[in-house]
Amino acid sequence: MTDLNAFRQETREWLEANCPESMREPVRSFEDYYMGGRNPEIAHPEQKLWCDRMAERGWTVPHWPKAYGGGGLAGDELRILKEEMARISARRPLDSFGISMLGPALLEFGSEEQKREHLPPICRGEIRWCQGYSEPNAGSDLASLQTRAEDKGDHYLINGQKVWTSYADKADWIFCLVRTDNSGPKHDGISFVLFDMDQPGVTTRPIRLISGASPFCETFFDDARAEKRNLVGEAGKGWTIAKYLLTHEREMISGFGTATGRPLGEQAMDFIGADGEGRLASSSLRQAIAQYQLDARCFARTMARVGDEVKAGQGLGAASSIFKYYGTELNKRRNELNLAVGGEPALGWDGEPYHGGQTARAWLRSKGNSIEGGTSEVQLNIVAKRVLGLPDA
Repeated sequence: MTDLNAFRQETREWLEANCPESMREPVRSFEDYYMGGRNPEIAHPEQKLWCDRMAERGWTVPHWPKAYGGGGLAGDELRILKEEMARISARRPLDSFGISMLGPALLEFGSEEQKREHLPPICRGEIRWCQGYSEPNAGSDLASLQTRAEDKGDHYLINGQKVWTSYADKADWIFCLVRTDNSGPKHDGISFVLFDMDQPGVTTRPIRLISGASPFCETFFDDARAEKRNLVGEAGKGWTIAKYLLTHEREMISGFGTATGRPLGEQAMDFIGADGEGRLASSSLRQAIAQYQLDARCFARTMARVGDEVKAGQGLGAASSIFKYYGTELNKRRNELNLAVGGEPALGWDGEPYHGGQTARAWLRSKGNSIEGGTSEVQLNIVAKRVLGLPDA
């Protein structure tokens, strides 16, 4: 316990000395997250400074091994770091698909050379990754994918199309599912490869959404090159890796349901005011906010409990699908409440009086959470199969 107390004190002092004041403010929108990369999008000049300082300690991904750029923190140390960051409202220094999706897959399935090549740049925020999974005719039925990889000895030539490729136009590298063999069942013959997006033969086209944003892209491959050394696992055995990675993607998306920031109740008081007893004047909205906050807190506690169970070797089971479904529903409820709380200014689409339309655009964007990473219907099917003891695809 003494060691943990010393770790807490050291962590507290370091964070106080090194976390810039601007990085102690809530993230305003999804675009306000720092995602790194060769040409990072910087909403505030101190974002990269905060990332660099945390990366030096391995605290951009504190639970990864030190050998690969992480912090090597044990469970209690990780909890203390999170608590001390929350105490000063410190932002996460880096958010990326490399951290939330590719990294866990490489730690589980990658070769030692692949781990040492790709994981440290992820931790330092030097390379931004995107995911090449869905295709125009292979969405929920992902195993029907047709993007093919032709074996050329020491490399593959990739030809085909991906769609809904989040931030492909901003990414440096892609982790991609390709078909290397058509001779067997559709789940066989799929391989998991990594390759650089900055090369001839890779074209991205943003897809504009109803919210006005373009996080998604169509991505086209015309003899794009993937080195054989960046084949993860065995050729034709990528489906197992793909499913493993999806569990981490679903956990990432489910985290939207536990979004932090200024409590909704406080925001509502600013717009609506209090009654004679000091409570939010609208009883119906007061009840809806209280129920949301209770559900969100229970959800966060459940995620933490299951995380501890996984670390103890009890397995994840259908939990990632449960979390993905419920987390996206919570996020939609939160955005609905934001509209109700914000009143008329929350309904505007553009301009300073409407804060650039952030509330309305976020509400529209939240609808996509129930589609990306596997639709809500797919998640419920997975849960039902586990409950009934039916085999997965």
